[in-house]
Amino acid sequence: MTETMISLHHTHNPKSNQCSSSMVKTVNAPLPLVWSILRRFDHPEGYKYFVRDCTMVVGSGGVGSVREVELVSGLPGRLSRERLDRSDDDMHVMIYTMIEGDQRLDNYQSTTTVHEDHGGGGGTVVIESYVVDVPEGNSEEETRLFVDTVLGFNLTSLANLTEKLAAAAKG
Repeated sequence: MTETMISLHHTHNPKSNQCSSSMVKTVNAPLPLVWSILRRFDHPEGYKYFVRDCTMVVGSGGVGSVREVELVSGLPGRLSRERLDRSDDDMHVMIYTMIEGDQRLDNYQSTTTVHEDHGGGGGTVVIESYVVDVPEGNSEEETRLFVDTVLGFNLTSLANLTEKLAAAAKG
């Protein structure tokens, strides 16, 4: 099933001035809990490490909604406007595109899917992939390293939050 989801949702065809990558994170929390946090397009600061605040500009978090994300200081850029392109609660798929901002990630599109971990532990596998323009003056490797680092922090933060919530629910 995971291989099918990867081929359906995480296969990008970057143009010559773009790069792409993907990250996989296993989370020791049930899929419904992980998805309930991740799917909140209107509240990325709930788990994304580098997001200070989020304001909905269009919509309330459904497909077609646009959010303005304020980034923490220290990152290149302060703001990003992002549009939710797809959110599927049955398939656990979310796709969004950065449509403007000063963060140097032009034409950034992120795809995230959430899957049951079939290893027997009742956990969840989160896969996030992206495609993005390589900024002028940067290499593909530098761009990938930057984005992968941010994604790694975000996925670790998501795992820490949901694992704490799952442990608290168990009592």
